Amino acid sequence: MDHGFDDIPEIALGWHRAGAGAALATVVETWGSAPRPVGSQLAISGGGEIAGSVSGGCVEGAVVVEALETLETGGARMLEFGVSDDEAFAVGLACGGRIRVLVEPVGADDLSPDLLERLCAARAARRAVAYVVDLESWARGLETPPAHPERFRRDLSGIEPDARRFVAIHNPPLRLVVVGGVHIAQPLLAMARLAGFDPVLIDPRESFASPARFPGTRLVHDWPDAALAAERPDARTAVVTLTHDPKIDDPAIRAALAAPVFYLGALGSTRTHAKRRDRLGAAGVAETDLDRIHAPVGLDIGARSPAEIAVAIMAEIVARLRRGG
Repeated sequence: MDHGFDDIPEIALGWHRAGAGAALATVVETWGSAPRPVGSQLAISGGGEIAGSVSGGCVEGAVVVEALETLETGGARMLEFGVSDDEAFAVGLACGGRIRVLVEPVGADDLSPDLLERLCAARAARRAVAYVVDLESWARGLETPPAHPERFRRDLSGIEPDARRFVAIHNPPLRLVVVGGVHIAQPLLAMARLAGFDPVLIDPRESFASPARFPGTRLVHDWPDAALAAERPDARTAVVTLTHDPKIDDPAIRAALAAPVFYLGALGSTRTHAKRRDRLGAAGVAETDLDRIHAPVGLDIGARSPAEIAVAIMAEIVARLRRGG
């Protein structure tokens, strides 16, 4: 799950701009069964307000005290906490662990407001960005792909092997665009939401993509090529076509192939897909682009029901995201 797109940096920037003072606490390293993953953040205002979490509750109080001190004195601090088995059990963990937390006050000599503003601007523009801090000199900066390719691909914040630099990955939110309000789309969109994706359903047929059938889902009733162009899919976007209707699926596939989506899947048998390749090839789609289409869609797990097929599709999307290939 990607941790970069809660709104903790934005909240800290807002408190700073309002004159309340702000500090950011970030989990930089964990051992054992730590409550929150590396990269998790807690914002603390000068008035003691908090947003976010670094431990699920067990060390927040101590972090807040240290953060308020840094707002008085300046200077970043590295804190280390052990989470006992009893405390771990209380927050739903099987056993304890240890975490290191970096606390940085927002200020000219520490985490500069300018740098925080640039970080928030990159996030708002859906640009992948890494916040990098030297743990010895406290020099800070932002780095973008192609730097840290493995970290960006895996949403993997952490301390570099040289033990000197901490890299906090801020990836744009994951998105899933489903074309076709068919039965399979219902469990698939629900699973995508649970897996941390921001889902949207595209289908010009309003009776298929209706609020009654897809409550709480963003519905787009334009034709897929226009709808996908408006969505501006990027390298954090997966697209799945489900209608079996070439008039709807083919324009969607062509629009997705024109974008850097990390996954494109199309429902249909091997035979159906062979015909689809012929059709798209005749329309000028390159062989290398046709090879990007995952079809028949989903991992081969013997799925039969719509929900099982949705599991297979979601599993293939996650495998493509995390493992590449």
